[in-house]
Amino acid sequence: SREIIKELAWLGLDWDEGPIFQSRRTGIYLPLAEQLLERGLAYRSEPNTEGKTAIILRVQPEDINIPDRVYGLISISGAELKDIVLVKSDGSPAYNFACVVDDHELRISHVIRGDDHLPNTPKQLLLYRALDWEPPIFAHLPLILGPDKSPLSKRHGATSLRAFREKGILAEALVNYLALLGWSPGGNRELLDREELIREFSLKKVSRKAAVFDHQKLVWMNGRYLQQSDSGKLARTLQPLLAGTNWEGISPDRLEAVITLLGHRLKTLGDFPKLADYCLEGKISYEPEAVAQHWSAPGVAGILAETREAIAAAEPFSREKLEESLRAVVDRRGNKGGALMHPLRVALTGRKDSPGIFEIIHLLGRKTTLARLDQALDFLSRRA
Repeated sequence: SREIIKELAWLGLDWDEGPIFQSRRTGIYLPLAEQLLERGLAYRSEPNTEGKTAIILRVQPEDINIPDRVYGLISISGAELKDIVLVKSDGSPAYNFACVVDDHELRISHVIRGDDHLPNTPKQLLLYRALDWEPPIFAHLPLILGPDKSPLSKRHGATSLRAFREKGILAEALVNYLALLGWSPGGNRELLDREELIREFSLKKVSRKAAVFDHQKLVWMNGRYLQQSDSGKLARTLQPLLAGTNWEGISPDRLEAVITLLGHRLKTLGDFPKLADYCLEGKISYEPEAVAQHWSAPGVAGILAETREAIAAAEPFSREKLEESLRAVVDRRGNKGGALMHPLRVALTGRKDSPGIFEIIHLLGRKTTLARLDQALDFLSRRA
């Protein structure tokens, strides 16, 4: 229960009471079962080998109509119904009996659950009737399916709230995505904050068709939330996820700066260590395709060497001065800008795709930028 409470708190979902443990409520269930015995509505089973009996509700063969907020009126033939166990021979309450008693005692107004619980509903309605209690409103939701249209399970990837949290999915993005599985606010809107969901959600708009859980769509939505979020808040959320990585212990200010640099490239916080590895001090590795595409042309080493000199001499160390200095290198060599920028990107990040060059230089600082260029020149000299 502690794990469930922790994850509910992470999602920002609160509760009015509880948790409630059925194992501690035997003193509530058994007197009610005894009352049904006294009224002749229930009977005891034959004793088992230990001489113990179960208490069973006697069911009349009559049709049951279930008013459901999603499926409408569901009719169940009385011929399909059998007598219902209330208390097992070991003295513990049966599932349906405990559910009915708990929901009544806790004043539950709506029972909203998966449609795999539909077979339990006629039994529970009969129990409400036997106890002379008003039943709650029932709403059964279609199950969530995996991409192969089978019920969602661990083999489809992350399915627990903890797994999504550790993967770097934001709570608000997950709530938004889950709300849209089988429900739509209309107007092709997809990004809705908590207040909008509370205001607009209605069981009347829930589809009877099972929804397919699309991990890629969730990651896309999470990326949109990351782009809209404050970098400082994201840095604080990210820090616990970095335990055991090279980023452990990095200051929140540094994390905030790197998050800002990555921008739309960051889809989940779990992607951060790999996406941002070149933002750490020290040597980097090079993507083979980046080397093949941008370091194969003749004269690359010369361009990078001259670029190093320009960056080392740039005063002040500002974006404006760096742009001026690098433009001068391009002009002197008679090249197009890409002939410098692409090799420089590989030298600084090890990749062919990255955020803007000047933003990277600003984040790395002069010392690390020059060290990366030295590493690149050494690599190219050994490869020559």
